[in-house]
Amino acid sequence: MSHTASDADAGEAPSGLALGHTGEVARRGLLLASFALLLLVGLALPHAAAPDLGPRGWAPGTLLPVALSPAVVTGALWTAYVLGAVGVLLAVLGRGTELPRAVVAALAVGAALTAPFGSGDHVSYAAYGRILALGDNPWVVSPDTWRGGSDPVVSAVEAPWTEEPSVYGPFATVVQGLTSLGGGDNLRQTVWLWQLVVIASWLAVRWCLRRILPGREGRIDAVWTANPLVFSVGVLGAHVDLLATALAVAAVWAAHRYAGLGGAALAGTLAALAISSKFTYAVVLLALVVAFSARRVARSAVLLVAAGVVVGGLQLWAGPNVYDQIGRSARAVSLATPWRWVFETLGGDADARRVVSVCAAVLAVVFALCLWRLVRPAESSVGARALAAVAVLTGAYAMAASYSLPWYDVVVWATLPAVVAGVADLVLLLRLWVMTMAYTPGRVLGMTPGVEDVTMTVRTNVAPVAMLVVWLWLVTSAVRGGFRRPLAGPPRGSAPRR
Repeated sequence: MSHTASDADAGEAPSGLALGHTGEVARRGLLLASFALLLLVGLALPHAAAPDLGPRGWAPGTLLPVALSPAVVTGALWTAYVLGAVGVLLAVLGRGTELPRAVVAALAVGAALTAPFGSGDHVSYAAYGRILALGDNPWVVSPDTWRGGSDPVVSAVEAPWTEEPSVYGPFATVVQGLTSLGGGDNLRQTVWLWQLVVIASWLAVRWCLRRILPGREGRIDAVWTANPLVFSVGVLGAHVDLLATALAVAAVWAAHRYAGLGGAALAGTLAALAISSKFTYAVVLLALVVAFSARRVARSAVLLVAAGVVVGGLQLWAGPNVYDQIGRSARAVSLATPWRWVFETLGGDADARRVVSVCAAVLAVVFALCLWRLVRPAESSVGARALAAVAVLTGAYAMAASYSLPWYDVVVWATLPAVVAGVADLVLLLRLWVMTMAYTPGRVLGMTPGVEDVTMTVRTNVAPVAMLVVWLWLVTSAVRGGFRRPLAGPPRGSAPRR
């Protein structure tokens, strides 16, 4: 498919915000320090942010035999997130720089040598995969009851998820089951295979974006590849959101690359796999329908039929209990959002949950309208328009949802390269930074009382106020007519590509 507009065509005129040599050196130094701290935390012995995965088997072991205290881990991560956020800010304000392949490869290898940190979710993935691989139903059986709680992998699930069946879709659980078959009864081996899936997903997003958005390689690396916050919560955290994000972006790539009905069918299939990994990724279907020309009714129909067939088939295979947990998780309320205050003010009961859920849904619509005024696709191609729509829809959901975590933002930043740099980048960066700071170190175990008091204060008192600031900034920017002026222009000498 030919590209009908380039960066320059989209109105990104040269800007006076170029960083210059000193600013570029500072940006690189900030990002280097941030990545180094993150890798240090991932390469160290198990600590407050990283659960003990037991004997390493044939998987990589701990490369840095250093014991980090809860205070040091928290301080290192907070420092990395501050430095990383400033580095990304400078990249957004500037023109972005394409990363050499050697740097991308080094980051991928470094991630493969770490142990995941920031939550215990990867241990839950290993448990659900093992339950499926050994013939039972992970959407019905909870880890603490399966086989008497004595399995060497499943018994490692940490609170508060020991009593919770899987909340993930059938495709993600199949992938988790395959990693379990490869890892056997060794938790570290199973988790490492899952890490490889996540790293491959991170690289696949970059590959797809570079083909959907030729000429924007610098912006792709600025907001995705060289974004320490995304790298930490997505790649080093080994979250399933990265797999779903890669499938969603691949669906857009398929629709962009192949203009016929075959491309629509492939896009629908990939979108269905994303939905069958995490249900909230259904927005990619809406984004593609919006991006298709109104005259392409047949293309939209094939897209939706293909997605329905794949989702339906996986649903029939997995059974009726696959989405039992979605209703419960949709009514949960995070500690770091302003909704927690509303929930507790209303009494903290079931009625309060329903009120918060309805209000959050309404606010998500409002935020989507606000973001729609603030963003502009960098190109007029199907791929760019679809990615921009996904950025709007997922960004609004992540900010408004009553239950929201920092890794929910991964898909937002995977799609932002398709958008002309503007105030939406800054709003979304502040949102991601607040959430990463709030959910450090991320686990509920392994902290000293002092560290727990400090981190919970940030999560329950500071973060909700900061999120209110984010909400206010977004709404006021949109009300003022939308800040559609670009923050930066294309690299000098860039030309339209066909």
